[in-house]
Amino acid sequence: MEILRTANPALSQNTFAGLGYSGISNDVMTIQGTVNKTAVLLALTSIGALYTWNLFLGNHNPAAAGPYIGVGAIGGFIVALVTVFKKEWSPVTAPIYALLEGLFLGGISAVFETMFPGIVVQAVGLTFGTLFCLLAAYKAGLIKATENFKLGVTAATGGICLLYLITMLLGFCGIHMPYIHQSGMIGIGFSLFVVVIAALNLVLDFDFIENGAASRAPRYMEWYAAFGLLVTLVWLYCEILRLLAKLRSDD
Repeated sequence: MEILRTANPALSQNTFAGLGYSGISNDVMTIQGTVNKTAVLLALTSIGALYTWNLFLGNHNPAAAGPYIGVGAIGGFIVALVTVFKKEWSPVTAPIYALLEGLFLGGISAVFETMFPGIVVQAVGLTFGTLFCLLAAYKAGLIKATENFKLGVTAATGGICLLYLITMLLGFCGIHMPYIHQSGMIGIGFSLFVVVIAALNLVLDFDFIENGAASRAPRYMEWYAAFGLLVTLVWLYCEILRLLAKLRSDD
């Protein structure tokens, strides 16, 4: 069976390659099992986010949450890399990643909330609204992950990642890329484009998870697939938050 492409680096086209497939019916990856694991990871992310959120807003001291934001971002990145290369560890590493990302998300959400009151509720609502709408459209067959669709989304995602990497490297040199990170029409248009691409990655993730279950991958891959979906959701939320901030700044 051909391994399908996906733009999500956690759920790449080689994710299921080389895995031992189980013939035991209760020891294989299922869609329902992946949904359950995703719910667990979202709950853990919420716990971590609420901690730094309360630490930041409760003390009205941005410095109080600063270290947790750094630990969440750097620690989450490291654990994500470990999870990608050691998929069989995902039942342990995926929950750790969720907690660390929660620390990061809670902190940056509090920062945005102090600047733009009400923005976090809007961003959370739009993120999960997008998730459920795309899932419904996918299940109804309104959106199909064809090969051309996958190639297009993968190419766009790669281009965005490359642009962000270049921007970060230039920032270290004191050079700031104009327009795209500002609140003007170009910056808003760029953020809207990135939000769309991040959302379309969810479609690829749905398709990949469905094919993984059909391929009877080992049961621990439910945790790995849930981790991959969480990676996309975190990206989508951050981009929606940035877009809403630009729109509010442009008022």
